[in-house]
Amino acid sequence: MRKIIFVTGNPHKVREAGDILSHVGITVEQNDCGYPELQEDDLEAIALYGARWAADKLNCEVMVDDSGLFIEALGGFPGPYSAYVFDTLGNERILKLMDGEANRRAVFKCVIGYCRPCEEPSLFSGEVAGEISAGMRGCGGFGYDPIFEVGGATFGEMNEEKKNSLSHRYRALMKFAEWLKYR
Repeated sequence: MRKIIFVTGNPHKVREAGDILSHVGITVEQNDCGYPELQEDDLEAIALYGARWAADKLNCEVMVDDSGLFIEALGGFPGPYSAYVFDTLGNERILKLMDGEANRRAVFKCVIGYCRPCEEPSLFSGEVAGEISAGMRGCGGFGYDPIFEVGGATFGEMNEEKKNSLSHRYRALMKFAEWLKYR
């Protein structure tokens, strides 16, 4: 099996990526050395920079993940600042911001950045459309999962197999895995 270092401090992302990529012969190992995260409105720019920086620092092939929840009624907020907003406000306050909003559409986006030392990074993106639920539902997953609803169920209500078969991360990782077959 091929091993790729996943540079992230989030063990939930590593577990999801490991579950998804193990089906195509790739093992994922976490390194939480971090990387300087650009303050950008664009997930692609953040993942591109992070992958290049981490590959050169660790001197091995790496992947990074920059993901965001883009809520239409809030002008795309929290977007690329999703982790910070979740840590600062949490799901309850996001739901409070959505009080009285008829438009609850949202999109979860994920960009996987991949790079080898001294090479140019490659990007793979995935997204899933859904909506913000009226309340928190389910205790599975992590982050915004209990408030992001797809097809009548939140990610928090889905088992890992179901969530991993349709999530934004799944879609990005499958593009990445397909591309890796030829590298």
